[in-house]
Amino acid sequence: MKSSIQVSPKDMLNAYLLFFVIHSAQIGVGIQGFQRIVYQDARHDSWISVLIAGFATHIVVFFMIKTLELYGSNDLYGIHQDVFGKFIGNLLNATYIFYCAMAFFSILRNYIEVIHTWIFPGLSTWFISSTLLLIIIYAFTGGLRVIVGVSFFSIILSIWLLPMLIFPLEFSTAANLLPILETKISSILNGARSMTFTIIGFEILNIIYPYIKEKEKVKKHAHLALLATTFVYLSVMLVSLTYYSEGKLLKTVWATLTLFSFISFPFIERFEFAAVCYWMLIIIPNLCLYLWAAYRGVTRIVKISGNKFVWLFSFIILIGTLVVQSRIQINTINNQFAKVAFYIVFVYPIFLYLVAVVKKKFTTKKEQDE
Repeated sequence: MKSSIQVSPKDMLNAYLLFFVIHSAQIGVGIQGFQRIVYQDARHDSWISVLIAGFATHIVVFFMIKTLELYGSNDLYGIHQDVFGKFIGNLLNATYIFYCAMAFFSILRNYIEVIHTWIFPGLSTWFISSTLLLIIIYAFTGGLRVIVGVSFFSIILSIWLLPMLIFPLEFSTAANLLPILETKISSILNGARSMTFTIIGFEILNIIYPYIKEKEKVKKHAHLALLATTFVYLSVMLVSLTYYSEGKLLKTVWATLTLFSFISFPFIERFEFAAVCYWMLIIIPNLCLYLWAAYRGVTRIVKISGNKFVWLFSFIILIGTLVVQSRIQINTINNQFAKVAFYIVFVYPIFLYLVAVVKKKFTTKKEQDE
């Protein structure tokens, strides 16, 4: 196949690490307040919307893997060039690079907003942004294996946060979930679509696939990661629905962090402060993976070193975080990005698979005729 990737054996990754990559890419700033957005559409049936969104990710990943299996040593960028030709393929690659950059920016800017709202309202945006970017640059320059290592430890070191949801259950009311399926199916589906910004991240599989050693185990670990992510979001949503009243949930921007605010220990009274700070460990893999994915695409179009790219990219992102300041601007970017991401992440992979299959059959037939 054209544009195949030649990966050095020392850069190859064990298949089980794909679980940590995909799961860490999906859990980010979205989990801090996705409940209100989904609840606006699906109401007390929002947990069903979460299940539907989780099921949709399995379907999309199935088609992603099918497409990648047609090009065993290629990623999405190379597949674009092979299926659509160099010109159109590079246009699609540029679009995907821009998507990765916007995902990076949205995650970073939303986390800065959380820090401003919950902990340090007077801290300069440029200081927080530049500090986080320096950490990301340091991880990126270490290569893919370092980024995967960050993803691994991000999950291992933050897994203790999930059991903290047990504390709000003491004040929860299970009756808030009833009656089941009272909401219209169309509203439930809209709620599932509203999960887009929250649940994306698994599309990193399109870029990292050539680096996996045991290709036959990719399906298993990818779907396990999706299952784990769905379980986390479903758990958070169920706790939120049973804890908050209808009016309260609609007015709570960061419902998950607010749940943590009711937790206190003798040694730490404001637990949500610790949660917000610790959340940096959770979003770093998101940022690193999207940055790496964007770099892989840029190298398909122009020749540029990793060091030059990461500094130029970080500078542009820093300027962006200074320009976008108000909560209205951030929400607008989130909403517009989610709309675009829905088609890029959930619709396009199915279309690409169909086109790739047709192209492969046409090419095979042409070679046989010759």
